[in-house]
Amino acid sequence: MQDNQSKLKVLLNKVPEVTIFFWIIKILCTTVGETFADFLNFNLGFGLTLTTILMGVAFFIILFFQFRTTKYVPAIYWTTVVLISVFGTLVTDNVTDGMGIPLEFSTAFFSVLLGLTFLFWYLSEKTLSIHSIFTRKRELFYWLTILFTFALGTAVGDLFSEQLGFGYFKTGITVILIIGCIFLAFKMKLDGILSFWIAYILTRPLGASLGDYLSQPKVNGGLGLGTTVTSVIFLVAILAIIVFLAVTKIDINRKIETTETNKTNVIKKNVLTQTIVTLCIFLVVGIGGYTWRSNSIVSETIDSQATLGGQLTGFVTIENDMLKNVNSNNFTAAKKGADNLETQWDSSEAKLRKINGTTWTKIDGTIDIVLASVRSSNPDVNKSKTALSNSLSVLNGANKSGSKISSSTTLSGQLTEFSTIENDMLKNINSNDFASIKQEADVLETKWDSSEPRLRKIDGTTWTKIDGTIDIVLASVRSSNHNANKCKTALNNSLSVINKANK
Repeated sequence: MQDNQSKLKVLLNKVPEVTIFFWIIKILCTTVGETFADFLNFNLGFGLTLTTILMGVAFFIILFFQFRTTKYVPAIYWTTVVLISVFGTLVTDNVTDGMGIPLEFSTAFFSVLLGLTFLFWYLSEKTLSIHSIFTRKRELFYWLTILFTFALGTAVGDLFSEQLGFGYFKTGITVILIIGCIFLAFKMKLDGILSFWIAYILTRPLGASLGDYLSQPKVNGGLGLGTTVTSVIFLVAILAIIVFLAVTKIDINRKIETTETNKTNVIKKNVLTQTIVTLCIFLVVGIGGYTWRSNSIVSETIDSQATLGGQLTGFVTIENDMLKNVNSNNFTAAKKGADNLETQWDSSEAKLRKINGTTWTKIDGTIDIVLASVRSSNPDVNKSKTALSNSLSVLNGANKSGSKISSSTTLSGQLTEFSTIENDMLKNINSNDFASIKQEADVLETKWDSSEPRLRKIDGTTWTKIDGTIDIVLASVRSSNHNANKCKTALNNSLSVINKANK
């Protein structure tokens, strides 16, 4: 009797049973991860960095409560999933857009991290089953795995849908077909744990495709609901399902699971073989598809033109029209232009990025700032003008020459505009004109952020040093209690570093 009790244990599992509701709410959470991040970043104008910080803080707070619970609580668990979906998406976006790291590298990087997490989880616990999340260690492995699945799913989805030009619709259909194949394989004795985690990763690009289809304008092939409406609809749907699950309790795992880990060697070898074969299939198909599409893009590029010269006229036209609408305070038309700009830019990414990745990254950064400023819930005319003017300057420069924006290996001569802006700010401080100073601070921040990928690549150490002095400048001039002496000190220190690097 005592021996039987040592082998069997009723587990108080902290994650839900895998039912149809599990997958529905998972896809809904994934879609929210895509649309809500865009809503905060662009519509509210928070920007990528601030959005990531806010969502990161919110995620770790709710994760704290998730760890504090002693059983599965639908509201806490699914709120954690919603926030980790947003945060995981933003992690990849920061790696790609903020740090300028290629999607190929981030895909490989997150794949390795996910693989190592699975490996250490199995070596420690001898199982990867989600039916046995009843210790702190297993729960830690579980949420770390979930985070990396969202980050990896975002990287893979963006790589194929955007960079390789497949588009979200084709990517979404492809993912559905792959999940269907996994389901059939599961019915034909593919290991259940392996099937679960593959499907869990793939629902990320599927949810992103769904979110994009619902939020994109009708002229661009979507339903035109926008990120705000789409986020609200899905959040309400998630809330409704959570309430339903809390009342019915149909997703509470009541299984009795054996804690005995002495499985037969035959079963272990079978699962190991299935895992290796499945990984090989995904590697062959994934790398093969990537190589085929990349070669096709290279062929198209060679057939058309080897530089960006003359290929950016359409984007210049769109932004000039947006600038006219901003000048006339017609933000309704400017926002429509932003939708068109984003769609055209994303659809052209595969070809343009292949021609000149450095210049593409530079332009992409300025366009992100344009979209955020124009789509803000309270758009500022001056900020929008500055963002558009800066973006047009970069676009026109690349469109005329087609060459890289800068092939220099030093920052010398490339920091003049920042020195000019800070000198103007210093003059306004001497005249106590803090209204103008704050406007110039916005310009400084916008131009510095948009120049980051290029300048940081030239000299990362110096860039980091200058970035630190600029942060102090922005904080001092934007303070609610202005201190002229502190502002002067911050500006003089920053100018000293900038001028030294600029010589």
